Amino acid sequence: MTTNKENYYCMCPGIESLSGADRAKAQGTKAALISGLKWTPGSTVSVKFLDGSPALQERVKNVALVWTTIANVKFDFVQEGDADIRIAFEQGRGSWSYLGTVARQIDPSEPTMNYGWLTDDSTDDEIQRVVLHEFGHALGLIHEHQNPNRAIQWNRDAVINDLKGPPNNWDLETIENNMFMKYDPAILHSSPVDAESIMMYPIPLSWTLDGFSAGLNTNLTETDKQIVREEYS
Repeated sequence: MTTNKENYYCMCPGIESLSGADRAKAQGTKAALISGLKWTPGSTVSVKFLDGSPALQERVKNVALVWTTIANVKFDFVQEGDADIRIAFEQGRGSWSYLGTVARQIDPSEPTMNYGWLTDDSTDDEIQRVVLHEFGHALGLIHEHQNPNRAIQWNRDAVINDLKGPPNNWDLETIENNMFMKYDPAILHSSPVDAESIMMYPIPLSWTLDGFSAGLNTNLTETDKQIVREEYS
């Protein structure tokens, strides 16, 4: 795997990392969205940038607001005070977001979302791809490759070998949580796996044993929109 920005992968906490109360809520997962962790439909979610240039902040904001044209929820970008979602641009810490309302458990001084490789020089496509993905997590969407409707046959050694090295440098626990952790189909109401979903990792053929692969997705699919509309109606 060559080292470039397309090889950076998002980290996202899984059910096993949640508190007892939120883990119980997660049992209501529908499709690829954890229903118990979604924001109340019709509510306003406050969002604040902790750093980043005004120009970069504006670009991220404009992409994030795309979700509000689909979900019955409002993002209120504030300058001061506390906020539900707090965005940082800490280089070297990867890109990630807490799932839905788990953000409320995080210390108010800490970020709940990070863009570890977005800069003022990032292309519009890159910002769109990354921001739609992370705000999908902020709405409660899980990674699509962990959707139990298609149990990918992983080439574990290949996945671990690539992700443990640069640019991700993940430890085995992070790889297990973000790649191989399974959601129990018995507790899910799931839609078919969408290989083109904004929540799908780019998956090279070398990572699987069953011929499954996925590209670098930049746009919301109709399945992405349907899931969010249903959950936030």
